[in-house]
Amino acid sequence: MTSATATTPKKPSSARVHVQRFGTFLSNMVMPNIPAFIAWGFITALFIATGWLKDTGWAINGIVGGFGDQAKIGWTGAATVLAQDPSGHTFQQYVGLVGPMITYLLPLLIANTGGRMVYGVRGGVVGSIATMGVIVGSNIPMFIGAMIMGPLGAWVMKQVDRLWEGKIKAGFEMLVNNFSAGIVGMLLSLGAFFGIAPLVEWLSSILSNAVNWLISVHLLPFASILIEPGKVLFLNNAINHGVLTPLGIEQAQQQGKSILFLLEANPGPGFGILIAYSIFGMGIAKATAPGAALIQFVGGIHEIYFPYVLMKPMIVIAAILGGMTGIAINVTFNSGLRAPASPGSIIAVLVQAPLTSIPGVALSVVGAATVSFVVASIILRASRRRDIAAGNVGDLTAAVAQTEANKGKESSVLGSLVQEGEHDTGDAQGDATDRLVRNIVFACDAGMGSSAMGASVLRNKFKKAGVEGVTVTNQAISNLDGTADLVITQRELTDRAKGQSPNSVHVSVDNFMNSPKYDEVVDLVAKQNQNATEDATK
Repeated sequence: MTSATATTPKKPSSARVHVQRFGTFLSNMVMPNIPAFIAWGFITALFIATGWLKDTGWAINGIVGGFGDQAKIGWTGAATVLAQDPSGHTFQQYVGLVGPMITYLLPLLIANTGGRMVYGVRGGVVGSIATMGVIVGSNIPMFIGAMIMGPLGAWVMKQVDRLWEGKIKAGFEMLVNNFSAGIVGMLLSLGAFFGIAPLVEWLSSILSNAVNWLISVHLLPFASILIEPGKVLFLNNAINHGVLTPLGIEQAQQQGKSILFLLEANPGPGFGILIAYSIFGMGIAKATAPGAALIQFVGGIHEIYFPYVLMKPMIVIAAILGGMTGIAINVTFNSGLRAPASPGSIIAVLVQAPLTSIPGVALSVVGAATVSFVVASIILRASRRRDIAAGNVGDLTAAVAQTEANKGKESSVLGSLVQEGEHDTGDAQGDATDRLVRNIVFACDAGMGSSAMGASVLRNKFKKAGVEGVTVTNQAISNLDGTADLVITQRELTDRAKGQSPNSVHVSVDNFMNSPKYDEVVDLVAKQNQNATEDATK
């Protein structure tokens, strides 16, 4: 087997690692609940006072049932219609989904997810109870409060359970567990109501006023000076999910849209950079840029353009100016999105844009891409002769390694950019010949994205080899339950996977997209099937 020729990523600085982990934690609370945000965005677009169906009573009547004089259902911030019951009485109905969803459902989903990440189902329940304190104790959507109280409530419950672990008499476990969780949840909810809610509301008002001030003095485009370099350093999750999304949701509740959802998600800057590399780049960078541009623009995987910036750091200027252009256009057109666009694909961005904002949003993407393309092209052309003289003809290997070092982990998307001859050196862990492999799991941090792509690659290999009877799935490492026969993870995550599923066979890979280990796994399962067939015919 050939060994990796890529440079081993250097261990990032301690401060950066902590910020990245914090951003990942925030992202893991929000990302699984993005479908709920999208649903809320569509409901808002349809049924608020300025919504698409504000004058179509039949649509609202189909959602809200019941009759009675002035029947009022739910929050009054939704659109209203006049209708008649069978006896001819006129009444007014309110679509009661917009307000309760943003006030209760979305924060509680985030709190429950954060609590589960810390202490499983029990942590999710206690974290949700605690979060009700900040929800009821404030007058704004409590996303920041949910991100605090969900994990905090779970952590407190975990510490309390340790106090009497192994000391409860048999038969009283359920009684103690239920009452302790209820009491802890009650106390945390009261503490959050009187202490955390006012603090978070004050903090949110400061952040909101700061954003409004930037907008009023036409300085919001300068946010790109922080956002674009932060994306390349993988600090975007802390910025986006920790600050922009909560403030954007609050703004969208009041205005039906928010420009804040576009500060980081605009695919234009990255797309322009990749097109510039496609035309004026050299070597493998030029060859791979067109495919990367398609993945970034349509697929919304922004991390794929980060190595192109890192291999020539001056290109970050193109990203910053492109981002500033996009924001300036959205400010000019007063455009925004109803809800977060995740992933940052042009499709997701346009789907989340209200009809009145689509022209501005579309122009912001085109403008950002154009400016970043022009600036990146100038930089690439100006440095072309110097790069050729220095022998720097666009080898992405070092840039990919540096990007993975910044991220703190390897990326299957980035790994697919380098030459296929560069293989990982991972070895199968455990005695693979002693266990019949029928259930294979790809595991990563979130259980989505990279592990899903790796699972798809291996399924195709099994199909081409004619191997049947094997299930290949993907999930988060934290969800491994020991039932998998074989677990495939990226090298730096293998130890964690072993802790979650110690009896499984473990395979470490450096690249989820093109690891030679997949062929070994296919050969192993094929031989097992062949041996089983031979034994059956004896």
